[in-house]
Amino acid sequence: MFILIVVVFVLGYFAIALEHPLHVNKAASAILTGALVWTLVMLGQDALFPDLGEHGHEGLVHQLLEHLGEIASILFFLMGAMAIVELIDVHGGFRVITDRITATNKTKLLWIICLITFFLSAALDNLTTAIVMSALLRKLIKDKETLWLFAGAVIISANAGGAWSPIGDVTTIMLWIGGQVTTVNIIGKLIIPSMVAMILPLIWMGFMLKGDVERPETINRAGHHEAELTNGERNLVFGMGVAALLLVPVFKSITHLPPFMGILLGLGVLWVTTELIHKDSDDEARGDLMVTSVLRRIDLPSVLFFLGILVAVAGLQVAGHLTLLAQTLDRTLGNVYLINSAIGVLSSIVDNVPLVAAAMGMYPMTQFPQDDVFWELLAFCAGTGGSLLIIGSAAGVAAMGILRIDFVWYLRRITIPALVGYVGGIITFWLMWH
Repeated sequence: MFILIVVVFVLGYFAIALEHPLHVNKAASAILTGALVWTLVMLGQDALFPDLGEHGHEGLVHQLLEHLGEIASILFFLMGAMAIVELIDVHGGFRVITDRITATNKTKLLWIICLITFFLSAALDNLTTAIVMSALLRKLIKDKETLWLFAGAVIISANAGGAWSPIGDVTTIMLWIGGQVTTVNIIGKLIIPSMVAMILPLIWMGFMLKGDVERPETINRAGHHEAELTNGERNLVFGMGVAALLLVPVFKSITHLPPFMGILLGLGVLWVTTELIHKDSDDEARGDLMVTSVLRRIDLPSVLFFLGILVAVAGLQVAGHLTLLAQTLDRTLGNVYLINSAIGVLSSIVDNVPLVAAAMGMYPMTQFPQDDVFWELLAFCAGTGGSLLIIGSAAGVAAMGILRIDFVWYLRRITIPALVGYVGGIITFWLMWH
C-alpha cells in the first residue's frame, strides 16, 4: 500500500504535466489524485499504521480535517486576494501603474517588473505579489509568448523576494515563528543570494527577448459604463485595494489571526465601499463593476487544482512518505548544503511546507541553534526551489491560473534559467557564509 500511494501520486503528477495532450483539465487530475491518495491511506491503515488499532480511522480523519483547515486558509486567502485584484482591475485602477510604466523595450521592462516584484514580495508575500503582478502583466503585454516569459520571471522574482523576508513565504514564516531564524539575521544573510537567484535568470531571459513590447488594446471590461467612473473613484478603489493587500502582515502581527482573515476584512471593506460608490447607478450601469460579478470571474478550477495537490501531499505526509524522504536525505547526503539543496528541488514537486516541517522536526535546535546557516539555507532553498516547476509554489499556481500558462511550456522555457539562479544563489550563500 505504501508503494501504491506513491504510484498514484506520480501518475497524477504526470496527468497534470500532460494536461494538453491528454485533454484532461489539471484540476480534475489533481482532485482525483488527492481523493485516491486519502482513499488508499484509509483502506491501508492496518498496513501503514499497525499500532492504531480498530479506531485508527477516527485519528486519520482528524488529521485530514486538520490539514484541510490549513489548506482552506490558503485557498480563502487566494480567493480573497484574487477578488481584490479583479475589483481593482475592472475599475481601471491599474492604470495608475501602467500609465507610469513607459518603457517599451522588452529587456528594460522585464527588469523594472521583476525588481518591483522582488521587493513587493518581501513586503507582502510571494502569493499575493504573483496575483497582483499577473494582473498587471495582462495590461502591459499582448503577445502570449512574451507574456508567459514575463510571468515566469515574475514567479522566480516573487519566490526569491519572499525567501529573504520573514513574512515573504510560508516556510520563512514557519522558521521565524518557530524561533529558528530572526528578522535581522535572515535579511542580512539571504538578501544577496536571493538577488542572485533573480538576476541570473533575468540575464538569461534577456537574450530571449528582442524588440519592443506590444501593449494590448484597452478593453472596456465594464461595458460603456466604465467611462462614467471618475478619476477619484478609480484612485479610491486602487488605493483601498492596495492597502488591503499591504496591511495583511500588519493585521496578522496585531491580531495573531491567520492572513486569510486579514484579506477577507479588506475585501469586506472594499465591497461595502464599491456598493456605496455605485448605489445611485441602475443595475445595468453597475454591471461588471460589482463584487458579485467579479467573484464569478475568479478561476475556480485553479483553486480546486491547488486543493487537490495540497490534499494529496497531506496524504503523503500522514502516511509517512515525507518523513522517510527527509530521513533518507539525511542518511545518504549528510551535508548541510546538499540536504537543503535537495529539499529545494523536491519542493518544486511536493509542497515545501511539509518538507520544512519535517526538517524542523528532525533537527532540534540543540543541533542547529537559532540563526545557524542550516536554517538560513533551508529558508532560501525551500523558498526559491519552488520556481523550478510552475506548480512548485503558490506563486506559480496563481500565475498559472490567471494567465493560463502551460506546465510543459514552463518546463521547457523557464526551468533551466530558474535552476541557474537557484544554484547561483546557493553558491553565493556558500561563498559568503561557509
